[in-house]
Amino acid sequence: MRIADFELERFFSRHEFAVRHLLCASDVEGWAMADLLALADDEARALWDGLTLGYTEAPGHPLLRAEIARLYETVGPDDVLTFSGAEEAIFTAANVLLGPGDHAIVTSPAYQSLHEVARANGAEVTLHELHPSDGWAIDLRRLRAQVTPRTRLIVVNAPHNPTGMLPDAASWAAASAIAADAGAVLFADEVYRFLEHDGRPPLTAGADLGRHGVSLGVMSKSFAMAGLRIGWLASRDRAFLDGCARFKDYLTICSSAPSEILALVALRRRDRVLGRSRAIVDANLLLLDAFFERNAEHVRWVRPRGGPIGFPELTTGIPIERFAQELLEAEGVLLAPGSMFGRPGNHFRLGFGRSGLAAGLERFEAYLARATEAAP
Repeated sequence: MRIADFELERFFSRHEFAVRHLLCASDVEGWAMADLLALADDEARALWDGLTLGYTEAPGHPLLRAEIARLYETVGPDDVLTFSGAEEAIFTAANVLLGPGDHAIVTSPAYQSLHEVARANGAEVTLHELHPSDGWAIDLRRLRAQVTPRTRLIVVNAPHNPTGMLPDAASWAAASAIAADAGAVLFADEVYRFLEHDGRPPLTAGADLGRHGVSLGVMSKSFAMAGLRIGWLASRDRAFLDGCARFKDYLTICSSAPSEILALVALRRRDRVLGRSRAIVDANLLLLDAFFERNAEHVRWVRPRGGPIGFPELTTGIPIERFAQELLEAEGVLLAPGSMFGRPGNHFRLGFGRSGLAAGLERFEAYLARATEAAP
């Protein structure tokens, strides 16, 4: 397989751990190990204390898969397969579901692997472009028209990275029906599930929509534990999961033993874990509401409906790539231009799941004022 460079990950490899203010992170502030272990029940603590660093069960620890299954309404432990993060799950699913001559539809802008792995595997990919003028909403009429007799996969990320889009229940059900009618898999990238804003309930999980639905989950985003590198696919299509398990044999084979137990601890205390994430995100979102109100002349956004990310637009006339580079050099603040997501124009990803947002936002705002004063 020959595959294009992953633009966003190359960008982060250069900057992520060197900047003072990371304002484009897609995750939530990570947990401290001691704080997480303090949440462990007696069984999980005994598993941790008695852990040996050998190979683990390839599908995932049975207790971990059982706990993941409890996130869904119709899924059992045997309907769950774990991976080393969401990235491995995406790579595996695309290779199992698609080949030359097949067709996939992917919402865009998007995390690059959601469409690029399919292309590298020989499939034709149609991007379902989302637009701020529509509130970044899925256009159901256009989605239906994009389906062909060769469509095998429809990928929807919701809450969406990078826009924070979240369909309403009726639109989500309609998108599911379009996939089912086409005989296609609806691949629901749900890594930000449970971080819906303003009291909105989570959408019905992809795996709960029917046998054609697949849910992608991970500990990295809503659960704020990216360092565990634990992700999963949930599906009631056992043949699909079996194909993924066989493909995974050529990748990581099995998960990290410590990570599995730590993920089990977190999922058993998910109300506490998710409550912490929501508190961080909600507080930061209030800071951003005030920021965009103060700077409405120069930046605007469609307020996200879920997740810790948004996709604002710089409206000063300064190209976002130049602005972001000069902001980085002058203030040590990192933004991710929309080009990292294949999006032309002046959009950029803004992440608000980390602590320390206020300090970075202050430097961003100060530089924005200087740059706009100097602009012709």
